[in-house]
Amino acid sequence: MSLTKAALQEKQGATVRMWLSVLTVSLGIFSMITAEQLPVGLIPAISSELNVSIGSGGLTVTIPGVIAAFASIGLPLAVGRLDRRILMAGLLAAMAAASVISALATNFPVLLASRLLVGITIGGFWAIAGSIAVRLVPGPSVPRAMTIVFGGVSAAAVLGVPAGTIIGDLVGWRGAFWSLAGLSFAILLAALLVLPKLEAAQPVEVKALRAQLRNPALLAGVVATALLVAAHYGAYTFVSPVLLEVSGVTAGSIGWLLLGYGILGMIGNAVAGVWAAKSVGRTLACIVIGLGATLALFPLLGVTPLTGTILLLVWGFAYGAAPITLQTWVLSAAPESAETATAIYCFTFNLAISVGTLATSQIVDTMGVNRVLWVDSAIILLVLLPVCRAPMLNRNIGNS
Repeated sequence: MSLTKAALQEKQGATVRMWLSVLTVSLGIFSMITAEQLPVGLIPAISSELNVSIGSGGLTVTIPGVIAAFASIGLPLAVGRLDRRILMAGLLAAMAAASVISALATNFPVLLASRLLVGITIGGFWAIAGSIAVRLVPGPSVPRAMTIVFGGVSAAAVLGVPAGTIIGDLVGWRGAFWSLAGLSFAILLAALLVLPKLEAAQPVEVKALRAQLRNPALLAGVVATALLVAAHYGAYTFVSPVLLEVSGVTAGSIGWLLLGYGILGMIGNAVAGVWAAKSVGRTLACIVIGLGATLALFPLLGVTPLTGTILLLVWGFAYGAAPITLQTWVLSAAPESAETATAIYCFTFNLAISVGTLATSQIVDTMGVNRVLWVDSAIILLVLLPVCRAPMLNRNIGNS
């Protein structure tokens, strides 16, 4: 075999391993998002067996989100320069352990304790996933790597959560958590096999956090993230009542409609991965206008099952494009401090989910779902302000 051919095969093998590493990170994101949202379809069964109210059962979803927000800052600060491969493996191991504890929980406090651990793992994993994706492949391949990694978010909505709910229906809610433990362990083995050593290029430090909090482009991205994510989840929390009361769909069709929503979200993620690599600003402006208009028009046009379905699918496509675009903004704003910027982004993202959901829950009874959609639409459209004030958004992240 010639040296040229050997070198070529070595290069091809390395490239394959790069993409396997990217896929492993994506699967890790998939497992984390699935873990965070898994109780949504299991709350009635959990509440019944552990003798708590449905409202209390909802804490199994709320607590991980809040904890994840603070863990996304605290954990990177605590681990310093620890090899990110080891950190990712440790987080996957912790997720597997938390799932086992959930499956074995004999009372509600133990279950909540396991969900607290889930929140820590989610925050830590989110904080490093984006910056790891950038380092696993050469610059020109970064946009595709980002698309694959954040495709795990949409895939969790389409496959992970529904699959967990189906497993819960078949073998009980504990079986769903056992399945999640097995999935996390399998991804842990994959991470140990294919991920390269990944020493922290620039670890998250208090000094670095302070410096990035003075970065105008990053702060604009943080504001945009807070507004868009809080408003979206404020509306999405009540998507079932909207479909039932406004569009008149049947209760039995909601699951299928949300499956379609998730599939369109995956498509939106893929499209945005290409567009955002060319112009974050224009991509995000399209997302904001599309998402804001969809929410505003839902009470006016989504009054039949057909029009409601169409608007829901547009909603899924538009929001599915948002996370990767916002993450691209953050990485473009701080290319030399990717982990620090991503930690700030993850803190904002997770806290916005909790704030948006809780705020909307407090006002929906008095305002009604229609007005909630209009309020959230107006908040989303405010994202155009920071977009217009950040000219760096036309930077190509693959070449930055």
